[in-house]
Amino acid sequence: MSRRGPRVGLWGLLGSGNIGNDISMQSVLCYIRARHPDAVIDAMCMGPDRVRADAGIGAIPLLWYQQFDERVSGLPAKVLKAVGKVIDAGRTAAWVRRHDVVIVPGMGVLEASTPINWWGVPYALFLVSACGKLFRAKVAMVSVGATVINQPAVRWFSTWAGRLAYYRSYRDDRSREAMRQRGLDVGKDRVFPDLVFAIPPASSVPGDPKTIGVGIMTYYGTNDDRSRADALHAAYTQTMTRFIQWLLDDERDVRLFTGDKGDAAGVAEITAALRRSHPQLAPGRLIADQSTTFAELMAAMAPVSCVVATRYHNVMCALKLSKPTISISYSTKNISLMEEMGLPEFWQNADDIDYDRLIEQFTKLEANAAQLRETITEHNAQLAAKLNDQFSVLDEVLFG
Repeated sequence: MSRRGPRVGLWGLLGSGNIGNDISMQSVLCYIRARHPDAVIDAMCMGPDRVRADAGIGAIPLLWYQQFDERVSGLPAKVLKAVGKVIDAGRTAAWVRRHDVVIVPGMGVLEASTPINWWGVPYALFLVSACGKLFRAKVAMVSVGATVINQPAVRWFSTWAGRLAYYRSYRDDRSREAMRQRGLDVGKDRVFPDLVFAIPPASSVPGDPKTIGVGIMTYYGTNDDRSRADALHAAYTQTMTRFIQWLLDDERDVRLFTGDKGDAAGVAEITAALRRSHPQLAPGRLIADQSTTFAELMAAMAPVSCVVATRYHNVMCALKLSKPTISISYSTKNISLMEEMGLPEFWQNADDIDYDRLIEQFTKLEANAAQLRETITEHNAQLAAKLNDQFSVLDEVLFG
């Protein structure tokens, strides 16, 4: 390292259509380029083409099987996936070995807040950490999310991935506590804010009081909810549709937002129901924004006055813009975020949304909008300063 720039690899579900994951990568890229301009950076990720284009770095697919996506199905697909797990072990080892540092930038890589299988992210992340240990590459999990996991195989691979990492920090106290409950020694682990808080804030304006933003997720519960996934989806969709109908009937204009490419299905389902219930709705009263980057999402959210959202980084984006926000929470990370931002009373559980209470919360949110904007702006500055402290820690631990 003293004779050449450090070789840094970024790993994760990057470039795959999740706005939150991509902005976390951008935050780390900005840090590395500002403080370690001689670093040679590349990525192992789910969307290498997009990462190459957007980030300007080299990138390879995270999974060998990706080349067969949407081309193979049935038994051949299962066989290729099984073969791919063996091939991925060698590919991951070769990739990690070329680096001095491998950074997992944010993301919920130690969570099971959405349905996952052990042979997906948990297995792939375990390979990275194990290879880092084997080849003395410093694998750093930076401001990641974690939850208690009940599925034995998912928990084993995920926990050991964390245990073998060189550096761990979590984006909230609940994540660190979850790893402690999973048997990890977290005595030296630190808690720092979500990496998005390091991104310079966009110009925040109050927005039009008659325009409300609603973030929609194609929601089917967590990894523990597979047996009732369809029922959860139906209940969530019905309540969110009903709430938007109330906004429209109250002469509000509504903008719908997504945070992942998979959320387009949820938006389409709700939009269709609204078109049936309000067939005479004037153009412009209901707009569905299909943002693909955090910058696009911020621009789309700028005109609204308040936001009600489910996807974590929809909530995060609204708060970055100092918008009074209600979180329809599908994970403890949403709750922690609202508490950190001084909004502990403005959230509900996505599994069981109380419609009447949601109306009460929204009415209170609007009535106190000016004061809440000031509170959110103050917390944004405080959390950005804490992330700057973490970058100083990374300078010493990873690059010292």
